[in-house]
Amino acid sequence: MMHIEPFGPGSMHWDTTGEYRNLLVAGSALVLQTMHPAVGAAVAEHSTYKDDPWGRLERTLVSVQKWVYGGADGPAEGRRLRELHKPISGVDESGRHYHALNGEAWAWVHLSLFERFIVLNRYFGTPFTRDRERRFYAESRQLGAILRVPERELPEDLDAFWRYFDRMVAERLEAHPTALDVLSVMRGTPAPPGLPAPLRRLWTPVGAGAGEFNYFLTVGTLPSAVRRKLGLRWTGREERRLRHLGHAVAMLTPRLPERLRYMPIAYHARKAARASRRPDRNHLRSA
Repeated sequence: MMHIEPFGPGSMHWDTTGEYRNLLVAGSALVLQTMHPAVGAAVAEHSTYKDDPWGRLERTLVSVQKWVYGGADGPAEGRRLRELHKPISGVDESGRHYHALNGEAWAWVHLSLFERFIVLNRYFGTPFTRDRERRFYAESRQLGAILRVPERELPEDLDAFWRYFDRMVAERLEAHPTALDVLSVMRGTPAPPGLPAPLRRLWTPVGAGAGEFNYFLTVGTLPSAVRRKLGLRWTGREERRLRHLGHAVAMLTPRLPERLRYMPIAYHARKAARASRRPDRNHLRSA
């Protein structure tokens, strides 16, 4: 197993994981994940995404922030998640046995998030250079160790990851009923309650409500091969609208105060890290 090293200032995850703009790809991440048959079956039987979509998302975001901003508590959160998922198993509607800790499925949930970060920055930020993608993927392998993803399931480098991702989309992902249901449910989902006001104003510029906008974002940011597999329509006009929105978010985000740009756990961790590096002024005066 890889050495588990906590994240800290200077890492790319430290600067990106806690941003509110990650909510813009949260829906598409869940769709991608639930297209894996084992994940789709487990979510259908054991998740609260229908009854409490934002509550479920909030619990997920708290967990994700702990992985990166929790220091020594990050690996403990990884262990907690493994224990939480141990009893989740069963037989799906097609008679296939599933378990939430199936190595391939557990790795897919984690690795699909790396792809979503790349897409997030392509649409709503500054696209990563190849070197930054390599660095971010190396950190994602580090995060995989925190989440106790079997090392054999983690592609060894960036090129291997993209081969893995294309193979998963082509051969393993399916138009699973849970993924299609997630898409249906999100059309009635309001804006997330904790979204800062400047980003909330961007939530509904393209249609008939926050749920439709969430659907628009989700479909638009999915890979085209995934849209085809799910039978989703996406036009050139919609792509242009998404690009215009993405440009607005990319321009706005760096101008937001840190407390509005980052979720609470991330904001306080970043603030505490800066304070710990600041020289003690009383000590300097007495020296």
